[in-house]
Amino acid sequence: MELNESHLIEREITLRKLRLPKEVLETRRSIVRWLALSLGIINPGESRQNAIPVFDAMLSFQFVQKKDPTVQEIKSYIDSIWEPINEKTLRYHLLQLKKINMLDNSKGKYFMVLPPNVEKYDESAWAQHYLNFEVGMIKEGITSAIKELGVR
Repeated sequence: MELNESHLIEREITLRKLRLPKEVLETRRSIVRWLALSLGIINPGESRQNAIPVFDAMLSFQFVQKKDPTVQEIKSYIDSIWEPINEKTLRYHLLQLKKINMLDNSKGKYFMVLPPNVEKYDESAWAQHYLNFEVGMIKEGITSAIKELGVR
């Protein structure tokens, strides 16, 4: 019996192992772009770059300013640091980051997703949680399937 796999896919994640040369660490923009590539937010050579300033704004608000921003605060940050962004485009990229479980929103404010009982604005805890959560769910499925092979 042939199985149609497409309906089994819940979500895809992309993680890339990139070299981190010192040139990348020279500017905030290059660091954020490197992170966006590593975490699969953008693809290599992608011409549409609006996801990068949105991701940068969230990193800045969460881990530098230590606050949960509104859409208008995010827009103001991007308009002043990067270049003006259309609010519809901003909301689209916030939704995309939400779809990959990177951030969430409540009461009109956005924040990076963290497990309970963790310092809210801890970048290390966020990165560890995001990677463990995303990879952990895939690892569980793979482990179960391999165990089933031993039974068959």
